[in-house]
Amino acid sequence: MDQHSESFENSANSIAPAAGKLGVMMPGMGAVATTFVAGVEAVRRGLAQPIGSVTQMGTIRLGKRTEGRSPKIKDFVPLADLDDLVFTGWDIFPDDMHTAACQAGVLDRELVEAIKPFLQSITPRPAVFDRTFVRKLDGPHVKAGKTKMDLAEQVREDIREFKTSSGATRLVMIWCGSTAIFQRPSAALQSIEAFEEGLQQNDPNISPSMIYAYAALSEGVPFANGAPNLTVDIPAMYALSRRNQAPICGKDFKSGQTLIKTVLAPGFKARMLGLSGWYSTNILGNRDGEVLDDPDSFKTKEESKLGVLEHILQPQMYPSLYGKINHKVRIDYYPPRGDNKEGWDNIDIFGWLGYPMQIKVNFLCRDSILAAPIVLDLVLFLDLAQRCDELRGIGIQEWLSFYFKSPMTAPGLCPEHDLFIQCMKLKNTLRYLKREALITHLGLEYYD
Repeated sequence: MDQHSESFENSANSIAPAAGKLGVMMPGMGAVATTFVAGVEAVRRGLAQPIGSVTQMGTIRLGKRTEGRSPKIKDFVPLADLDDLVFTGWDIFPDDMHTAACQAGVLDRELVEAIKPFLQSITPRPAVFDRTFVRKLDGPHVKAGKTKMDLAEQVREDIREFKTSSGATRLVMIWCGSTAIFQRPSAALQSIEAFEEGLQQNDPNISPSMIYAYAALSEGVPFANGAPNLTVDIPAMYALSRRNQAPICGKDFKSGQTLIKTVLAPGFKARMLGLSGWYSTNILGNRDGEVLDDPDSFKTKEESKLGVLEHILQPQMYPSLYGKINHKVRIDYYPPRGDNKEGWDNIDIFGWLGYPMQIKVNFLCRDSILAAPIVLDLVLFLDLAQRCDELRGIGIQEWLSFYFKSPMTAPGLCPEHDLFIQCMKLKNTLRYLKREALITHLGLEYYD
């Protein structure tokens, strides 16, 4: 009997049960974090449904189509129950989550007021912050220390205190903070030893998000990066993740315009339709938009967004179809729009005999509404990974690429951006963990 056809009983021992509370820690308690936490509480109270969450609403086919086995994912693998989630975080502003949610203006006031006492009970811890990396923001609720190592130790103490005070048996940290200025890996980021020396020496290349990640991984806590910042996508963090068996994933939640790109571009490639240009522009008025108004922060986001088409369309393999793509991305800060981002895409394609065609997409989306279920799924799947013998020690969780604009991979490995391949990778990973047959969609067995 091969490993993919073993019974559930024989494989169950490789995944520890989701016993006890799961603590969720969020650096950055703005629009995304408050929308996520308020949404979880609303679902727990039966006030709303977890729409957009694959872990809560998605199903997974098992075996042949004729078997009719398609359980919900949350019933197939042992995920933490929503009732077991407890929350904390850090922010440069001292506002509790109720005040922060009202200021973000994402959710209807009626819903926010219905869970007001719960939201008020979650107050941020002082944040690690450095305006060198996020120039458009400033706040008074910050940690002080002589060295960056001092700051990392303070975050580690926060982690330990939260685990004790909340009664959590397991923890996950997920970056919900701002996009930092563009960075390239420096010498201090190449090994654990160099990084720790850099913390002691206040190396200018070590950002606040890296300090959070170092603290989490040092405590054996999995870390997900929701921004395009380098954060855990550096050799030092790869090594620390593997050494302490704390899974990592990133970068940059795939929520709006890039989600649409990873839906449409695979369709063009599948039909061998050519692409000559793709012009994308956005207006956004929330704190994220304000931060991205800084050219150096926008450069980080631009790099994340621009890589999608090249990796999906593979111009080196199809030069006549995709070798001369003019790809432009723009983001403009427009305060009246708030969290309700609007994106326009002008797509110039060509077909049979080279005849040109156009597609225009106008996506009036809600940024945090799309990001919140991503946060939930990543928290639950990272916790699953750490309880799984086969995943906890490998470091980067590439099977979670489905949720990111710029997926992390093993060094030298080309990332997969095609949303449908990413979805197949995610579900096949879950099948593999439970020793179910992988789905290839070959289907010839039905015609024997």
